[in-house]
Amino acid sequence: MLEVKNISKKLDDFNIKDISFSVNKGDYFVILGVSGAGKSVILEIIAGLMQPNSGTIHLNNKNITNEKIQKRKVGLVFQDYAVFPHLSVKENLLYPLKNVGLEKEEIQNRMNELADEMSISHLLKRSPTTLSGGELQRVALARTLALNPECLLLDEPLSSLDIQLKNNLRGLLRKINRKGQTIIHVTHDYEDAIFLANKVAVINDGKIVQTGSPEEVFKNPKTKFVANFSGIKNFFKADIITEVNENLKKAVINNKVSVSLFTEAKTGTGFVIIKNKNIIISNIKPNISAMNNYQGVVVDVLPAKFGVEIIVDIGILISVLISAETLKKYDFFEDKKVWISFKASSAKFLHG
Repeated sequence: MLEVKNISKKLDDFNIKDISFSVNKGDYFVILGVSGAGKSVILEIIAGLMQPNSGTIHLNNKNITNEKIQKRKVGLVFQDYAVFPHLSVKENLLYPLKNVGLEKEEIQNRMNELADEMSISHLLKRSPTTLSGGELQRVALARTLALNPECLLLDEPLSSLDIQLKNNLRGLLRKINRKGQTIIHVTHDYEDAIFLANKVAVINDGKIVQTGSPEEVFKNPKTKFVANFSGIKNFFKADIITEVNENLKKAVINNKVSVSLFTEAKTGTGFVIIKNKNIIISNIKPNISAMNNYQGVVVDVLPAKFGVEIIVDIGILISVLISAETLKKYDFFEDKKVWISFKASSAKFLHG
């Protein structure tokens, strides 16, 4: 277990203040916040690259606050990959293994194991200068995992990747975590948190403002900042159940509600995300081309930053965002029967 207790750090024009959280073995812990909120500072303090002004860090009940970087049993992967450009991929992987007392055969076996796990065996002879962003990130991950860190620290590892590479790397990170690797991952992307984390902390202006499971944090925000920052309420675990055509699929949410959506994923479990502003609500069944149409009951009517949020029970609770004028015109109220609709293109699937 990693415990961060009341960490504070004063920088030239920014402070982090009384940061506290705990990460259990095997957790995937995401620290979520906008640029400049203090996410990377926290990682650098845990890694030992920066000393806090106050507070402590304990790893497996050992105080490592003032421990040397090399003895902390944590590994940090930077946003810019930080691989050695003058060494081959193979030499990059071998580098951390050479001075830890392993036999030559053990070093070779560990390198091959990492290369296989990261799907970079075919790149071992290549120079990092010839690799794509996704390939570089896999090399950086492999090198950092070489010494089996107790905790893997990731600083915005997906931010510079395109959508396809990002999805591939998310799958790899989930695989690493499922094997038991404890991970702390800082990001500004709420999709990373939904897809990867079992625990999320939201940070704003150097302070953690909410911690919990993704569902607790995003569906029950405790502050206006958390609600406005995430801006997403409709995310659900789902399974693709059938393929209508090459890209159009049907997924089922909680074994209750079937959703038509576009995705390249063929089968499997993942998450469906539907932005509440893309959902149409009406008093009668709409005569439109949207593939997803459901009758439900209004559960709640809530004020929102940009209008009014309507919570509708269609077998699952789904959030719809409308204007105050629309609410007044159509008179939606609690217990009223309504219809909601959204296009297949408005439902996004993140593969698990």
